Amino acid sequence: QVQLVESGGGLVQAGGSLRLSCAASGRTLSNSAMGWFRQAPGKEREFVAAISWSGRDIYYADSVKGRFTISRDNAKNTVYLQMNSLKPEDTAVYYCAASTTYSDIRYNVKDYDYWGQGTQVTVSS
Repeated sequence: QVQLVESGGGLVQAGGSLRLSCAASGRTLSNSAMGWFRQAPGKEREFVAAISWSGRDIYYADSVKGRFTISRDNAKNTVYLQMNSLKPEDTAVYYCAASTTYSDIRYNVKDYDYWGQGTQVTVSS
């Protein structure tokens, strides 16, 4: 069983930055694809960013490209999401996800097996 715990969310003004962390326990995820998704009230969960097991392949949603950076530290079993130039439309609950099936980048919710509980990010205008 894998447990994913996100941290680092909060309230920030537009233009500000936050760094989310996702710590995994229960098993090593060094061979797993990892991703970040978000869900705003009344909307479906949407893809934000994904990273392959090695960290060499990365993919972003167009809405965050150039502003967000995903990275991972396999030694710490942790994935990060650095969010810069935040906008009010980035407000959502952010979820970390792990795939024990795939090791390459995945942007489909259905490709992920484990999810964190989510962390709230609120960007004020």
